[in-house]
Amino acid sequence: MPPLPDLLKMRAYFDSGATRPQAFRRQQLKKLRDAVKEYAGAFEAALYTDLKKSAEETWATETGFLLSEVNNQLKHLSSWMEPETVPTNLLNLPSKSFILPEPLGVVLIIGPWNYPLQLLFTPLAGAMAAGNCVVLKASEFAPATAAVMKQLIEQNFDKEYISFTDEDGQTVIPRMMENFRFDHVFYTGSTTVGRVIYKMAAEKLVPVTLELGGKSPCIVEADANIKVAAKRIAMSKFSNAGQMCVAPDYVLVHVSKKEALIAAFKEALQKFFGKDAESSGEFGKIINEKQFDRLVRYLQQGHILTGGDHNRERLYIAPTILDNVSTDAPIMQEEIFGPLLPVHGFETTEDAKKIIAANPNPLAFYVFTSDSKKEKQWLNDIPFGGGCVNNTAIHLLNHNLPFGGRGASGSGAYHGKFTFDTFSHKKSILRSPTWFDPAMKYPPFKGKLKLLKWLIR
Repeated sequence: MPPLPDLLKMRAYFDSGATRPQAFRRQQLKKLRDAVKEYAGAFEAALYTDLKKSAEETWATETGFLLSEVNNQLKHLSSWMEPETVPTNLLNLPSKSFILPEPLGVVLIIGPWNYPLQLLFTPLAGAMAAGNCVVLKASEFAPATAAVMKQLIEQNFDKEYISFTDEDGQTVIPRMMENFRFDHVFYTGSTTVGRVIYKMAAEKLVPVTLELGGKSPCIVEADANIKVAAKRIAMSKFSNAGQMCVAPDYVLVHVSKKEALIAAFKEALQKFFGKDAESSGEFGKIINEKQFDRLVRYLQQGHILTGGDHNRERLYIAPTILDNVSTDAPIMQEEIFGPLLPVHGFETTEDAKKIIAANPNPLAFYVFTSDSKKEKQWLNDIPFGGGCVNNTAIHLLNHNLPFGGRGASGSGAYHGKFTFDTFSHKKSILRSPTWFDPAMKYPPFKGKLKLLKWLIR
């Protein structure tokens, strides 16, 4: 059985205070940034091996995305570390009030296989910026990328500061969590495993951030720009062969525009991937046989309008649009996480809401409309993590927006300052002067009720 990271040594290193100074945090973030740049070619090759990602997709969704996050952490680190002054209530005047961020301690970050670099190292950057020691658990299902990440970490960081493992998650995660109390656990992956992580953390009252998935709906209203909608939906749905947690899981289009949208999808797919997506450098592959077999079973649950071709040996499933899918079918009850897109027509808003309600609290929600009243109604009526109007998925590229789910799609948020905040504790401090010490603040309080009602209101 592979050895675990030496968690007690990591605790001792954190307790020494070494990770707290801003100069240390900045130095380590720069080291991470420089190392990612140095390993960019290796990551490009590894991500092609694991997921057949193109160089352009790797930069946009993995390496470049990560470097942008690190640069943002470096740019704002000084201001984020500063105490935040807040108003003081009347009762406590002339005291001063402020909030002081402090690192949590030793944290565990568990990453998935679909964006193996970005979804492990982006929270890492925030945890480093916040001054923590970090244990990284990479997915064993993207072994080529995990090998590069492991080499990068071990060559650039002391193992008492950052430790890395890509061992079998079912074995190594319980071993670590049962024998050590982490100060925070950050998990990205399936809802099923998220529940297990949550239960293990609860035994030791460890706070958890869960970045899960779900069935993210996409609404296309009758007044939408259909050609633009088709391109923007298809772009994110079929990126990484549909293996994206915020990809539109299914489309609900007004019946009057359904045929037009389907035609526009076919046109967009032809432009994106040509006649044969299998030979296209723009289209990826399914991660492994288990996921391939699961997805192929979905093909039998609807009428294939375009696509449907598949090759198990090459882990290829064509970009596929499905019609006549029952809302009771597994493809409409489970997160698809692949290049299959069911399209349903709806006549009334209530019809569409009933379908969405079967899988509440999606990670993402998308609506295409030119009517501001419809936009407002949809955004107010559907509980979801985050989303877009007249676009899909790209909300996660904005550092200033928190990214996270709610309910079954997750808890907590990150990106930009939200990552720093996730890995920080906010200490509330009230500083009182000694020169002002009126007797009215001390017992006996009899006869002071009128004054107290004036002060506390």
